[in-house]
Amino acid sequence: VAMSTTGDKILDTALSKIGEKSLFTKELENALERNEVDLVVHSLKDLPTCLPPGFTIGAVCKRENPLDAVVFHPKNCGKTLSLLPEKSVIGTSSLRRAAQLKKKFPHLEFKDIRGNLNTRLKKLDEKEDFSAIILAAAGLKRMGWENRIGQLLSPEDCLYAVGQGALAVEVRAKDQEILNMVSALHDADTVLCCIAERAFMKRLEGGCSVPVAVNTLLKDGQLYLTGAVYSLDGSDSLKETMQTNVSYPCLNEDGPNDDVQHVGITAKNVPGQALEAAENLGVELASLLLSKGAKHILSVARQLNDAR
Repeated sequence: VAMSTTGDKILDTALSKIGEKSLFTKELENALERNEVDLVVHSLKDLPTCLPPGFTIGAVCKRENPLDAVVFHPKNCGKTLSLLPEKSVIGTSSLRRAAQLKKKFPHLEFKDIRGNLNTRLKKLDEKEDFSAIILAAAGLKRMGWENRIGQLLSPEDCLYAVGQGALAVEVRAKDQEILNMVSALHDADTVLCCIAERAFMKRLEGGCSVPVAVNTLLKDGQLYLTGAVYSLDGSDSLKETMQTNVSYPCLNEDGPNDDVQHVGITAKNVPGQALEAAENLGVELASLLLSKGAKHILSVARQLNDAR
């Protein structure tokens, strides 16, 4: 069942200005609630960290490349952001991308661009308004347009969005049959990384109206989470990394704890201790940033964005 959402329809306003938490999810959740559909597929980064009552993320699929990608106007083919001429205009509707890249590439200008991938690529190719646009590499790969990626932005250049590159399957929380069925799609590593990222975002009370960014790595049973917050122009920022052990055996955890949600995710086939450790990691990292002044940076960013 193909559906379009508020976020797909309102294309003349920056996402961060619409102020609606469920831009890409509400219509789908309504269909789920009315039993018209049994599961809905989202980009995980579009799902708020608190889901409406009665819903849960029953599966998080294996993550595609979570990095951001630069797609250049045909005339700039072969260049990188650092090689673009002074005052070149870069299109992105993401405050997170703009904040980081303004700081890294002060010679460039950033302007909002909205629309689905086809629309944005068309705006880029057919007009002279933009020298390049920034998109999630995952979306381009899924559409088979990987050849348009002119530059992948490393985490040193641009930390990515919470949940970027992962697909989430949302179901009715009480629908055990569907929950059991979709749980086979869970990718344990992706689940742990995304729970840490979502817990970080939730503790910061971040959303798309403030620049919050992450980078996660799971290696040898250790989960590393880097998280950062930025002012809108990128001049003010806080960034820290923490790690935790997530190497726990899968106990047979049947019983009432079966359906514990971690930041909206029910992961039946991942050890409960590992899920808790991942969630705690996100909360602790956010608390560390808050203790260093993150709340002030984010509230100023929110006020400035509201005033734009």
